[in-house]
Amino acid sequence: MIKKYLVLISLAGMSLVSCATSRVEKDYGNSFQLVKSNQILNPEAGKNLDPVHGLDGHAALIVMEKYRKGFEIRSAPPMYPIGVTIGQTSTR
Repeated sequence: MIKKYLVLISLAGMSLVSCATSRVEKDYGNSFQLVKSNQILNPEAGKNLDPVHGLDGHAALIVMEKYRKGFEIRSAPPMYPIGVTIGQTSTR
């Protein structure tokens, strides 16, 4: 009877230990957040609501059309096989 209780208590203890968080789970996502924050040049830029000056509408339209055309699937150029032989061929 005591062995049965010891087995149950040990199984309960092992199941509780397996639920504990590991060191990896505590730091999960920290490297992503650090890399993301290091890539931001000006963290206050989102608070500036002034319009951005740069390309006019027509130039921006041309740039966007070229950008979208870059993702279109193009057909492969025609292939022209070239036969090359090395050595002599005999015909009998």
